[in-house]
Amino acid sequence: MSAISALEQALENRWEALWARIAGKEPVELLDALHRECDANAVVCSEHRVIVPNAYDIELADSVHDELTRHGSRVGQVLTDSLARHAERHGYEWAGPLTVHIARSGRVPNGRYRVASRVMPHVSAEGFRHPA
Repeated sequence: MSAISALEQALENRWEALWARIAGKEPVELLDALHRECDANAVVCSEHRVIVPNAYDIELADSVHDELTRHGSRVGQVLTDSLARHAERHGYEWAGPLTVHIARSGRVPNGRYRVASRVMPHVSAEGFRHPA
């Protein structure tokens, strides 16, 4: 592990610990679930190429959503940044641009959160051109 990677890991660990103290255990558990979802859906294409889904959907129970978002709207960015660092550490390639979508849900099976992933193809800007 390079010195920069070690520093990034140390900073991420401190951020996660601080976040856990502020908002309880949910954020660290949620980060772990997000990382597990990424790992579980990795596809080995060759010895040096592992592709992972690029679109992640996180459904939060109302109480968890309220707790995580009351400190500001940085939750999505923190989750995206953490997932990007996780993939970089493992040498994963995204199937397209990385997105993490957070939604409130009243039907989360464990009463806290649900994480799912999928491959979302890159949408070309050509598809958004206005008709002449």
